Amino acid sequence: MAFKFAAKPEENKMAIFERRDVNSIAYLKMNSPERLNALSDEMLAAMQETFDSLKNDTSVRAVVLSGEGKVFCAGHDLKQMTAGRQAEDGGKAYFKDLFDRCARMMMTVQSIPQPVIAQVHGIATAAGCQLVATCDMAVAAEGTKFGVNGVNIGLFCSTPMVALSRNIPRKKAFEMLTTGKFIPADEAEALGLVNKVVPHDALEAATSELAETLAAKLGAAVRIGKSAFYEQATMTTEEAYAYTGDVMVENMLYRDTAEGIAAFLEKRPPNWDQ
Repeated sequence: MAFKFAAKPEENKMAIFERRDVNSIAYLKMNSPERLNALSDEMLAAMQETFDSLKNDTSVRAVVLSGEGKVFCAGHDLKQMTAGRQAEDGGKAYFKDLFDRCARMMMTVQSIPQPVIAQVHGIATAAGCQLVATCDMAVAAEGTKFGVNGVNIGLFCSTPMVALSRNIPRKKAFEMLTTGKFIPADEAEALGLVNKVVPHDALEAATSELAETLAAKLGAAVRIGKSAFYEQATMTTEEAYAYTGDVMVENMLYRDTAEGIAAFLEKRPPNWDQ
């Protein structure tokens, strides 16, 4: 089944964001190829609505995020940002609201219980690169380029820097941010920005295979694990062990976890309810 979200039908389909559910996997597609899938106001609204709808959807166990057309995502919509300058304050209020909305959407990607996999091709630049870094995992096609190149037009990619610097070594992140240079897919993989690089014609299959692997796991365990993964990341080692110990106790008390352990010991497939 496919769903299309748009803020208003007359907005030239800028906001279209497609969703189809297959085998417990939600396939989401940014569908504004004529704008290189820029994160326009409409696109951000549609993505926020879609990710919000997944928060309590236990039927979906993994999410694949892709982009229609030649590229994954070229970042913010510079035409809309330029138009925002026409306000009396020169765009200050609009820009603050824009970056706040974008940050909220990025944080929602990490706060929903399902793992989100970016299926990346062409280019992922500026806020598009931020989106890749924000997703829990990423698979890229050979030839894909990644960059935070706002500095080339006089706009340092400060908000993309947050996600990027939490994915790759600091010195490399700073180099990308200050030079505006793109890195190829194989380097992105070596740095940890993406999990795997595959031939372009194998991209969809490879990403779906990864999503299917995740969807086959106990959903409750993956949900509690994803939340714990991000919670412990900002803690001290001592705090993290105390916190994750409590998480594992909770996980061990699940009926399906007891069944999974019993099935392993008895050398049979588990009979899970979730």
